[in-house]
Amino acid sequence: MADTKKTKTLLWTCLIPCLVLLSAAFFIASAFIITECKQDECRPEGSETLPRGIVAKTSDLEMHPLWGPPNKRKSKSPMSLLAMAVGIKQKKNVNEIVKKFPKTDFVIMIFHYDGVVDEWKDVEWSSSAIHISAINQTKWWFAKRFLHPDIVAEYAYIFLWDEDLGVKNFNAGRYLSIIKEEGLQISQPAIDAELSEIHHELTAREKGSRVHRRTINIRGPGRRCYEDSTEPPCTGFVEMMAPVFSRASWRCAWYIIQNDFVHAWGVDFQLGYCAQGNRISNVGVVDSEYLVHYGLPTLGGAENEKSSLAQGQTPNQESSPKKSQMELPESHPSDTRNAVRKQSLAELERFKNRWKKAVREDQCWVDPFQQPVEQKR
Repeated sequence: MADTKKTKTLLWTCLIPCLVLLSAAFFIASAFIITECKQDECRPEGSETLPRGIVAKTSDLEMHPLWGPPNKRKSKSPMSLLAMAVGIKQKKNVNEIVKKFPKTDFVIMIFHYDGVVDEWKDVEWSSSAIHISAINQTKWWFAKRFLHPDIVAEYAYIFLWDEDLGVKNFNAGRYLSIIKEEGLQISQPAIDAELSEIHHELTAREKGSRVHRRTINIRGPGRRCYEDSTEPPCTGFVEMMAPVFSRASWRCAWYIIQNDFVHAWGVDFQLGYCAQGNRISNVGVVDSEYLVHYGLPTLGGAENEKSSLAQGQTPNQESSPKKSQMELPESHPSDTRNAVRKQSLAELERFKNRWKKAVREDQCWVDPFQQPVEQKR
């Protein structure tokens, strides 16, 4: 009898830990399954009926052969993207720009605002570039529709440039090295003030400098900028002719571009919100790799004689595309430019009002730049 009791006691002694272990295993497995199911709730819209492993969330602009293995890149570093809105009249200058971006490290995407595509076939890089054509559309119209963050998620940096830039003193490889070392999420090459019209003092090249993040403008024209100024365009600012975005900053900036606006005026003042942290530190102008901005009124414009800036020459920029190609209204070219400027200013006011309204209505949003931030000069 004693042996029977002893056996039962021993059985329970062994059984209880086993039950505890089984219960724990069941609990952990259940938690894992619940976690998995909760993750399913975060799937991209429309993929709920698909097994998770088959969902390809992102894409890129790489071309693939119709047969055989895909082309292998020589570069081990992530590719970056150069996207430009161009017209055929700027062909020579655009060619000079694109040649500055090695095809081993960059994908080239060309937006044709004049509808002319075939006449670019004779440039060396044309067959490997992505060509998109839409009449009379701006760089920002194209970017909003063809540079969705999920499409360009594979690219480390997005260069979204105008066509009227002089690149004699620019090297893309050195530029990438600098912005990586400096931690710049949003940047631009500096502008040569001696050969360009400067709209914002911050973008002017500082000779002898590598990078600068702020400007001081106490007596000059434009907005006053002091040593302790913390707002754009005194700091945390780049202009819209040659911005460069990191992958993360572009994912944010794409949302700021308004789908129904054409010229994106005002967006530059808000890009600091996409700087992935302190805009004073993470937004900057690279002085050692700089550009000339010819300031040509190409889209919807006409000849601009004062644009013969670089070395006293106009880089194949004698005029904007022909009226037949651009479908411009039958009016004097200056009337067209005035209409474009009027539209730009109207959109600027609408953007400001839209921003104010969004801030007012979003009760959960906290402006990260209302509080003092550590400044980096």
